[in-house]
Order: sequence, then structure tokens, then C-alpha cells
Amino acid sequence: MRAVMYVVAALTVMGLAFWAYQENYRTQQSISQVRHLHAQIGDAHERLGMLRAEWAYLNRPDRLIDLAEINFDRLGLLPLSPEAFGDVEAIVYPLPDILPITNPVDINSIPPSGEEDPL
Repeated sequence: MRAVMYVVAALTVMGLAFWAYQENYRTQQSISQVRHLHAQIGDAHERLGMLRAEWAYLNRPDRLIDLAEINFDRLGLLPLSPEAFGDVEAIVYPLPDILPITNPVDINSIPPSGEEDPL
């Protein structure tokens, strides 16, 4: 009976060792994938920073003014000036629609005859 218990214990230990070995490889593979994803995210952040810098460079006001002047015949773009903008006070906002009164309430300061004033 002791020999059977030793064999069962040895098989259990070998099975657990095999399982732990497989889990170790899965863990190492997952860690490798995470490192690869972190590298991709870092590259994407670098590209995004470069694109933002390029966008800021291409949208310089002096460059845009020059482009508007060069392409005036084709595009008809006028240079921006403070006079081109209006005041906020000049905006006319539409008034809300007045809804019809469907349930009128008669309010009278004089109580009907025969009743006392509740106040």
C-alpha cells in the first residue's frame, strides 16, 4: 500500500511540474506580448508628437497668410483681420415660441360672495 501511495505522489508531483512548466511558458509569452505592445505604444506616441509638431509648423499664421495671397485667384481667400469678425451683441437670437394657454386659471383677489377670505 505504501508503494502505491509513493507512485501516486510521484505522478502527482510530475503532473504538477508539467503544469507549472506550461504555465511558465505561457506567462513568458504573455510578458513578451506586453513588452511588444508597450513598444508599439511608445512608437505611436513618438509619431503623434511628430505629427503634432508638423501640424503646428504647417499652420503658422505667416505661412497661411502667404498661401492665401499666393492662391487668391484660385481660392478667393481673404486675409483675416479684426474687422472681419462681428460683436456678440450683434447676434440676434430667436425668441422662444409662445405656447397657447390651454387650461386658463381664473385668479381673482376678491373671493366669491358667501365665502370668507382664506388669508
